Amino acid sequence: MNSAEQKILVWDAPVRVFHWLMVLSFAGAYLTADSERWRLVHVSLGYTMGGLVAFRLVWGLVGSRHARFRSFVTGPAALLRYGRSLLGRQPEHFVGHNPAGAVAIVLLLLSSMVIVGSGWAIYNDAGPAWLARLHEAASTFMLVVVLIHITGVVVASLLHHENLVRAMVDGQKSGTAQQAIRWRWRPLAALMVAAVLGFWWYTWQGAPAGLVVGFTGSHVIVGAGRVPLDENVAG
Repeated sequence: MNSAEQKILVWDAPVRVFHWLMVLSFAGAYLTADSERWRLVHVSLGYTMGGLVAFRLVWGLVGSRHARFRSFVTGPAALLRYGRSLLGRQPEHFVGHNPAGAVAIVLLLLSSMVIVGSGWAIYNDAGPAWLARLHEAASTFMLVVVLIHITGVVVASLLHHENLVRAMVDGQKSGTAQQAIRWRWRPLAALMVAAVLGFWWYTWQGAPAGLVVGFTGSHVIVGAGRVPLDENVAG
């Protein structure tokens, strides 16, 4: 950090809420993918990802300065230049997303759309059988991108001497006063959290009859009620 730089607000609250809700939703959906026991959880988290991606696409157009796509989506030349700066141990500093992070964001958004779209079709029996393979392949691809992204964040944090994980918590990074954003947009972030929690509550309360959403002891939770396990098996 040079003498003109200081800790400034870079990430608004909606960007940070989006980030951590996506982490929670993808991790939860991935871990419950092969379990009939947690099918409703898997589906709910998948739909949550879809809603979050839709929000991020809109916010990438009308959001705060560093949240907009035009501020960080660049061409391959910028990516190559940034890669060379990392290899030379003199990394080019970006107040917002660096070119490598921008590539990860685009890939994560695109793969999320494929995952959610194919998952919706599978869940509603609205597509061909190969959609299941596409859904699984896209999920695996997204996991690989996530792991590479995490590795990149660790490496960039060490080379830049800046904790990028903490920056996605408190919204602050190194920069000049002119590069800071003015508004945190906390009410919008609170509305996002409320919408997600409300959607989860509605999904569980409105679970259709006959849908197994979990187990508890000797009972199967079916919709909003419970059926003895032996009765469910016998039926």
